[in-house]
Amino acid sequence: MIRKVKEKRLADLGLTARGLANVPVTGLSVDSRTVEEGHLFVALPGAKIHGATFIEYALRMGATSVLTDAVGAQIARTALEDSGVALVVAEDPRMALSFVAALFFEGQPAHMVAITGTNGKTSVATFTRQIWIALGFPAANIGTTGVEGAFQVPLSHTTPEPITLHRLLAKMAKAGVTHAAMEASSHGLAQRRLDAVRLMAAGFTNFSQDHLDYHKDFDDYFNAKAGLFERVLPAEGRAVINIDSPRGLQMAEIARSRGQRVLSVGRTAGADMCLVGQRFDAQGQEVLFTFEGGQHGLRLPLIGGFQAENVLLAAGLVIACGEKAERVFEVLPEMVTVPGRMQHAATRENGATVFVDFAHTPDALSTALTALRPHVMGRIVVVLGAGGDRDTSKRALMGRAATQHADVVFVTDDNPRSEDPAAIRDMVMEGCPQAHNVGDRAEAILRAVDALGAGDALLIAGKGHETGQTIGDVTLPFNDAEQASVVVAALEGRLA
Repeated sequence: MIRKVKEKRLADLGLTARGLANVPVTGLSVDSRTVEEGHLFVALPGAKIHGATFIEYALRMGATSVLTDAVGAQIARTALEDSGVALVVAEDPRMALSFVAALFFEGQPAHMVAITGTNGKTSVATFTRQIWIALGFPAANIGTTGVEGAFQVPLSHTTPEPITLHRLLAKMAKAGVTHAAMEASSHGLAQRRLDAVRLMAAGFTNFSQDHLDYHKDFDDYFNAKAGLFERVLPAEGRAVINIDSPRGLQMAEIARSRGQRVLSVGRTAGADMCLVGQRFDAQGQEVLFTFEGGQHGLRLPLIGGFQAENVLLAAGLVIACGEKAERVFEVLPEMVTVPGRMQHAATRENGATVFVDFAHTPDALSTALTALRPHVMGRIVVVLGAGGDRDTSKRALMGRAATQHADVVFVTDDNPRSEDPAAIRDMVMEGCPQAHNVGDRAEAILRAVDALGAGDALLIAGKGHETGQTIGDVTLPFNDAEQASVVVAALEGRLA
């Protein structure tokens, strides 16, 4: 069977090189090992090495055109001289790649939104997709948990790099997906991965400490996220922003300065969609909110007060894309828990419950534990750790958050990666010196579940939906929810 090769010209991609516009392009590559005959090789600056170092190899593999910056062109000057290859030099090759990928793969779902913020991106994207599906639209969400909904594939990054992203969006559109919500990570925004995505609306959840191993400081981290409204969302787009924090108010001003209409969400008086009341029970919550002069009450089968804010932000995004508020509000009681986000994993015979949450920042852990408290009659027990090769400054803060909001704390291994697991735990323990230090995650979960009395609840934090634990260079199978379920069954004598 002969594989049909997609082909465009440089001019079709908005590129010219030394006056050449008709050079054929059969594919795009940022990794020289994936280059095939006729590819445009995109040589990007990296943290340790410039992609231009591999231009000579890409040419041997069959690349007929190269996109890079001035530094890259200088690095590969010898390889490019007299090669006959079309060279395109861009001031910002990452941004150029995004638009090139969009033009090469062409298709995108007609209704697209993106969500940024430190916490809640996955929940908001998933709830947005759930609302659209409940309203009868073929919809999907893209992010940390992969692509879910009417189109499903796994992903290795929350926000895929442009070639992967636009290939994916084109496949989704071809498969009939008309509505899509995607997470916009700070890394993805800083690296211009979303710049050519055609958005109708964008959302902002919140802002707190994370990723300071990548961003030089809080302002740099915030500015990366602000790029969603300053650069990616067009002026005619709608901005849906949680204004419960000063950074939310700041983001709203950034959106307004672009001419974007802002739909504000939150508990803050004056918010367009204002959460004014909540009542909690063991299975969920009753919520009361106002919108456009009307008051609305409904039940959400979700644990955690913050989930109401996530649902309302998702509702705001769907409304911003043109759906009538009344129809949107009617389907909100159908929302279901996002895997690994305040997910109910098991219940003991004495009524004690076990939840799994992706909380891996101090603020997210505080929010999760605080949100769990109204649902719990007895004590809160928490199992937590911290990932290796990531921001070390948040580790003690994680421990402090745990001891401030939980009654019993177990510190264990998360994904230690290349670091010494014991050293990571010691850093977390600085914030909670009275905690139990149990390195083996399975043993920590066992001991925590065994400690649960009637009316207690356990939160297993940090890994959420993840199905593996990375130790060194090896990722071993490990699922917090499954482990908790097995432990409860074993302790209750239900295992065969």
